[in-house]
Amino acid sequence: MEVKERRKWIVSASDVVSHFGTSGMSVAAATGITHPLDVLKVRLQMQLVGQRGPLVGMGRLSLQVVESEGLRSLYLGLAPALTRSVLYGGLRLGLYEPSKYLCELAFESTNILVKIASGAFSGAIATALTNPMEVLKVRMQMNTRSRLGPIYEMRRIASEEGVRALWKGVGPAMARAATLTASQLATYDESKQALIKYTPLEEGFHLHLISSIISGTVSTLMTAPMDMVKTRLMLQRESSCAGMYRNGLHCAYQVLRTEGPSGLYKGGLAIFTRLAPQTMITFVLCEKLRGLAGLKAI
Repeated sequence: MEVKERRKWIVSASDVVSHFGTSGMSVAAATGITHPLDVLKVRLQMQLVGQRGPLVGMGRLSLQVVESEGLRSLYLGLAPALTRSVLYGGLRLGLYEPSKYLCELAFESTNILVKIASGAFSGAIATALTNPMEVLKVRMQMNTRSRLGPIYEMRRIASEEGVRALWKGVGPAMARAATLTASQLATYDESKQALIKYTPLEEGFHLHLISSIISGTVSTLMTAPMDMVKTRLMLQRESSCAGMYRNGLHCAYQVLRTEGPSGLYKGGLAIFTRLAPQTMITFVLCEKLRGLAGLKAI
C-alpha cells in the first residue's frame, strides 16, 4: 500500500504543468475579477499616513476615484497583478501539496500543524520570488500619472531607487503570504474534511463554496494588519511625510503610535470584500480545473 501511495507522486512533466497551471489560472481569474477592490484597498490603506482622523469609507472613496480619475483608474496595475497572479498563484497553491507530502514523510502525520507549515512555506517562497510584481502593482495603483505601462514603471523604479527597491516590503509580504496561505489552505482543507464528516455534503460545488467562504473569512482576519504594513513599505516615497519605515516591525509600531490600533486595519473592509470572493473564485475554479485535468481535489 505504501509503495502504491508513493508511486502517485512519480509525476510526468504534463502533470507538473497541470498542477501549477490550474493553480495559476484560477488565481489570475479571481484577481482579474476583484482587482478594482484591490485598488480601493491600497487607497484606503494610504489615508492619513501618520495621522489620526475620520477616514473616508470604501463606497465614498470609490465614487471619488471614478469621478476624479475615471473608471479606468480602478484597473491601474492590472497587468503586473495578472502576471504576478499566474506566477504567485501557481507557486502558492502548487507547492502546498508537495510540501504537505514531504512533511507527511518526515513526521508521519497530516494534522493541522503540518497543513499550516506547508501553507506558510509555499506562500513565503512564492512571494519572495514575485515581490517585484507586487511592488510594481502597488506603485501603479497609487500613481494616477503612470500611463506608460508596467515596463516603463519598472525601469523608472530601478533607475531612480535602485534594483533593491523592487524588493521593498518583502519581509512583511512574505509574512503576510505565509499567514494567508497557511490560514487559507489549512482552513479550506480542514473545513472540507469536517463538512464531509459531519454533514451530507460530498466533493462538489457546494462543498467547495462553503469551505472557501470559511477560508476567506479566517484569512482576512489574520492578514489585514500585515497587508497594511506591506503596502506602506512598498509606497515609502509616497508616504515620506510620515518618515521612513526601517522595517515591518518599525512600520507597525509607527502606525500604532501615530494612527492608533485601528490604523492597522485601514482598508480592512476592502480587504474582506476582495479576499472573500477571491478565495471563493480561486478554490471553486481550481477544483473544477483540477477535475478537468485529471487531478484529485485539494
